[in-house]
Amino acid sequence: MTPPMERTDLFAEPALPRLHSRDYDVRAYRRDDTTMLIRGAVRDVLPAGFYDDDDTEPLTMHHMVVDLGVDTTTLEILDAAVVFEEHPHPACPRIAEHYGNLVGLSIARGFTHRIRELFGGPRGCSHTTALLQAMAPVAMQAFLGSRIMQRTSPAGSTFGANLSSPEGRAARAEGNRNTCHVWADGGEHLESIRTTGAIMLPMPIARRMRDRGIDPASLNEKD
Repeated sequence: MTPPMERTDLFAEPALPRLHSRDYDVRAYRRDDTTMLIRGAVRDVLPAGFYDDDDTEPLTMHHMVVDLGVDTTTLEILDAAVVFEEHPHPACPRIAEHYGNLVGLSIARGFTHRIRELFGGPRGCSHTTALLQAMAPVAMQAFLGSRIMQRTSPAGSTFGANLSSPEGRAARAEGNRNTCHVWADGGEHLESIRTTGAIMLPMPIARRMRDRGIDPASLNEKD
């Protein structure tokens, strides 16, 4: 098994000729109390000289942008827009309107499968479809974040109350169940939350709390 790279090497540029670059940028925004905007972009950049040795500038071959309006209660897509900012063929943008079929889909589990059914292969743009698959996890993270950022609710909940209450822990555990190996059903992480009721904070949050002089364990003392 190849050992994991040191953290300092993760983004180091190797001393090798670059052949291609693809960047995904996905961001989530709060529209109002019940909806959020998920905006994603994919960009393919060819290196200088890829087609012509005398061409000294990188060339953007693909640049697609997708906007999804999502209901934060049902996770249903309310509106969708696709823009082809840069594309290789005149016919490429003709498929953009087909992505209107995203409206009405749930962005929760099963979304990736439905995306392949509706837009895979000749039924869509491969770059836009790949972007949509990258956007779904961000939408789920934003959904969880929107719950935490609702600092006031009918029950007067706050960030701390959401994370420290038994109900909040159960919701966090269920929302993450079987999403990855850490949250596997029957795994130690999930079982610890279920059996002890103690929230296991993500490491970056725990570090930030300690930097601010807050003991992360204090969230487990507010039942």
